[in-house]
Amino acid sequence: MPANRQYKDRLFKFIFGNPENKEWTLSLYNAVNGSSYTNPDDIQLTTIENAVYMSMRNDVSFLIADTMNLYEQQASFNPNMPMRFLIYAGMMYGRYVEENRSYYRYSSKQQKAPTPKCICFYNGKEDKEDRMILRLSDAFDTDVQPDIEVTVTMININYGHNARLLESCQPLGDYARFVELVRTSRRTAVTLEQAIDAAISELDSKSMLKAFLTAHKAEVKFMCITEYDEERTIAEFREEGKAEGRAEGREEGLAEGRAEGRAEGRAEGRAEGRAEGRAEGRAEGRAEGRAEGRAEGIEIGVTKGMLSTLFDLVRKQIVTVAQAAEQANMTVDEFEAQAAAAGLHA
Repeated sequence: MPANRQYKDRLFKFIFGNPENKEWTLSLYNAVNGSSYTNPDDIQLTTIENAVYMSMRNDVSFLIADTMNLYEQQASFNPNMPMRFLIYAGMMYGRYVEENRSYYRYSSKQQKAPTPKCICFYNGKEDKEDRMILRLSDAFDTDVQPDIEVTVTMININYGHNARLLESCQPLGDYARFVELVRTSRRTAVTLEQAIDAAISELDSKSMLKAFLTAHKAEVKFMCITEYDEERTIAEFREEGKAEGRAEGREEGLAEGRAEGRAEGRAEGRAEGRAEGRAEGRAEGRAEGRAEGRAEGIEIGVTKGMLSTLFDLVRKQIVTVAQAAEQANMTVDEFEAQAAAAGLHA
């Protein structure tokens, strides 16, 4: 490894994307795909150094056996990896078309291209399945069938997961073991650098990585510290996001609660108002009914009394029927009918 190398790589890329360690890259490819290639020179590294997505650089990309392999390592679960792979793949295929003279983009015949294989190696602290399929279409909030789909196979390489895979690729198994040892040592070590020293020394003497990590300890420490800070920063952002989300949720909840309370209050008020209105209406109706009844009773009583008096005067021949009817403002027939209806008999 050149001595003046700038330590911008992640440890995973430093191990498996290193031109000097193509045999490890080939071993990883064979383990993932169940193949048995033996010539490291079959690996054509295509990693784009300036491929950056959300501050994350492309880890390892390579061509072999007509497949375009994109390998990324994640220390925290990220369901947005398909979008990241889509951006990287676009860059890589663009470069492939530009550099491959046998690819004639304007041809009327189908031009062959390497098949993409997107793998994300996960070794975060969250407990995840051994394998997961992440899909770009999960990010589309629509029922419309998308014309572009990207699937990413996420493989859990935490120590204790996917044992057969880690055994079939010793460098990957050593890498997983080293990460686990750093985490374990970090609980008791004063500094992260001390934890890295302890982890390297604890690696088995048969470890393929031990000599490599020891020879490049300065680079390894720098990359591990950078990744640790990155992981911690992401975690802090998540916690800040959760806090902001909770605060926003409370405000939204209060606003929704107030709105719902006002709506419920208006509904209850209308219901109570209707009930009160009906009660008042019934009370007023009863009062008006009683008043009207009394008035009608008085009027009937007055009419009946007047008719009785007039009929008595007729009977005593003090006035004639015609005169009595005129006093009652009735015709003779109406007077006689009213007298008969009131039970007033001569």
